[in-house]
Amino acid sequence: MAQGLPVLIVEDDPNLREAVCDTLELAGQAAVSAAGGEEALRLLETRPVSLVVSDVRMMPMDGIALLKEIRGRHAHLPVVLMTAYADVDRAVEAMRAGACDFLLKPFEPQALLEHVARYRLPESMDDDERVVACDPASRSLFALAARVAGTDTTVLLTGESGVGKEVVARYIHTHSARRDGPFVAINCAAIPDSLLEATLFGYEKGAFTGAQQAQAGKFEQAQDGTLLLDEVTEMPLALQAKLLRVLQEREVERVGGKKPVALNIRLIATSNRDMAEAVAKGVLREDVYYRLNVFPLLIPALRQRPDDIVPLATRFLAEHGARSGRNGLRLAPSAEQALRHYAWPGNVRELENVMQRAVILATGDAVDAEALRLAVPPIVGAPSPGRAAPVPAEASKTGNMRDLEREHILETLTAVGGSRKLAGERLGMSGRTLRHKLKQYRDAGWLRE
Repeated sequence: MAQGLPVLIVEDDPNLREAVCDTLELAGQAAVSAAGGEEALRLLETRPVSLVVSDVRMMPMDGIALLKEIRGRHAHLPVVLMTAYADVDRAVEAMRAGACDFLLKPFEPQALLEHVARYRLPESMDDDERVVACDPASRSLFALAARVAGTDTTVLLTGESGVGKEVVARYIHTHSARRDGPFVAINCAAIPDSLLEATLFGYEKGAFTGAQQAQAGKFEQAQDGTLLLDEVTEMPLALQAKLLRVLQEREVERVGGKKPVALNIRLIATSNRDMAEAVAKGVLREDVYYRLNVFPLLIPALRQRPDDIVPLATRFLAEHGARSGRNGLRLAPSAEQALRHYAWPGNVRELENVMQRAVILATGDAVDAEALRLAVPPIVGAPSPGRAAPVPAEASKTGNMRDLEREHILETLTAVGGSRKLAGERLGMSGRTLRHKLKQYRDAGWLRE
């Protein structure tokens, strides 16, 4: 029985279209078809597919024009073109426009199946319950994550705080050859500098006061698996030098030890900073950056993948509703509309917090907009009861997402009476990251002590 997302076949010859679809379905691959480019674009608006296989010579929209439209509307979708004309110029044009490959007609069924197996989006994107990837931007991201998962390449995940970097890291691990090995995560911003070295590299008995027995560090604990260095730009510079050696030599030496331990791990690093800016400011060593930046993946902010918002909210509502004994909760249309129109400066982490709150506040089975209690920007010029200074008038222009994030952080800080600990918990932000942002706001005059 055919399973997974279907392959879309676009062919104006009905006999060939039927033959290609039959070949795929006999091989266990679901297929849908369209007789031309316009029909294919209409179908793509309502149905997700894993790959488009299109003829080049069609009227009125040919395969090249269709390819360009798909690249503009569904950038994540792989496209393979079929042609009976070995036209070099059109082949070059198609590859520049983003085609994955060509199938020269006539082709054997096996050639078709090999192209489909090579280029289609992975089924695991839809089978993985931890992943919500309904938006084209998300599907493109996880398609790339699936490709790099099949290698041991070091991956650098960047994006705003709360976008789900650990979810992507776990996806890469789960879909790699190391899936049966450990997945070890360490937040470099959450551990005091004095303890971070011993935590990462381990230590021998007697290496320092209190070291009563030897302890393997996170690198050793991740042996044959994956190590996630979360917020790697928060690591002290002195420790970055030691990290560089580990990355170069693929071996680690415990604190107080003399014998290096060979490592067989996959390394994934994350940061919510602009990495080039971090290097320019001297926060991150340039040589460490180039060692980590082998396969960079930028995770879009939640506002940049709007089609994920309601599906994510629905999943969080079900999860937290079940934990609270409130099964069957659903989003009312007013709530869905409010969720779509909110800017989500705290990204997915903030969305989960909102849904957890909605489970408590909802008075019936339908969660309405009021139960969401979405944060609103502070009134410009109004006196603040806490530590937040009045917001200058120009910051009320919320088209700038940095302004939105700042307003949200300062509003949260005010709401908890200036407690950084409580503000960090509400925002889902580490203490070190929050301190860094508040220092920026103080330096810019947005925050007074």
